[in-house]
Amino acid sequence: MAVSHRDFSVPGNLLAAAREEGREEWLASLPATVARFAEEWALTVGAPFEPGGQTAWVAPAVTARGEERVLKIAWRHAEADHEGDGLRIWAGRGAVVLFEVVELDETIILLLERCRPGSPLSNAPEPAQDEVIAGLLRRLWVEPPVGHRFRPLQEMCSRWADQFDAERAAGHVGLDPTLAAHGIDLFRSLAATADRTVLLCTDLHAGNVLAADREPWLLIDPKPYVGDPTYDVVQHLLNCPARLHANPDRLIGRIADLLDLDRNRLRLWMFARCVQESLGWPELADVARRLRPDEASV
Repeated sequence: MAVSHRDFSVPGNLLAAAREEGREEWLASLPATVARFAEEWALTVGAPFEPGGQTAWVAPAVTARGEERVLKIAWRHAEADHEGDGLRIWAGRGAVVLFEVVELDETIILLLERCRPGSPLSNAPEPAQDEVIAGLLRRLWVEPPVGHRFRPLQEMCSRWADQFDAERAAGHVGLDPTLAAHGIDLFRSLAATADRTVLLCTDLHAGNVLAADREPWLLIDPKPYVGDPTYDVVQHLLNCPARLHANPDRLIGRIADLLDLDRNRLRLWMFARCVQESLGWPELADVARRLRPDEASV
């Protein structure tokens, strides 16, 4: 193993997030976890990627046969619990290949394909991002297998809506009360009215798509659920703030057309999600006001 306990480093993003979440014990366990799986999987592990994410320690690794891999050690959290299950089903079709996964009480360890050159899709112009995202989603939206353990999208939406309602009760929501109630009620109900159920990524945006040699672009870091495919494009739209604020309906229409989605349904999802996200992302309140549906469209 290339990283000793003495040399072990934790990217600043992960360090700050773990401390904020009260996961000091998890942080303290990281060197031993890396050492354990480097030995079990016969890996030489390098220094972690910088600046890194907020919930996982991720580093390049090389197998005993000289094959490049990525070692990902994540703390368990609700949205990402079934990353390995999703990657196993996609089996490298539009997503990185999963080679190994181990689930512990507080930690999930994954051994993944390494993308080369690995540059993120976010470096490309946004209209080009739209095309790539749409192409990936068409491949990733598969029917979940019988007996799967993926959770329904409605479970995630209900949990986030409960969190929003708690903040609203505490007086932390700046939106007009009627608008806030309308948006968060819609966020709860939309997932239950889908006419199609597929395996979802739920966090697909250009920063989670990397250039690769096996395929031009590959998804990393999915947070799989099953449910309405229309929801799955919302995160990409949120990650295109200039176009979203300039003309949300034009952006919604472009993505809906690329994926043959119902424009009005995508507009409703965007309105509801902008309301839900406005707590930590106040500028989305203006987008929510502009997307507010009339009663006849709900």
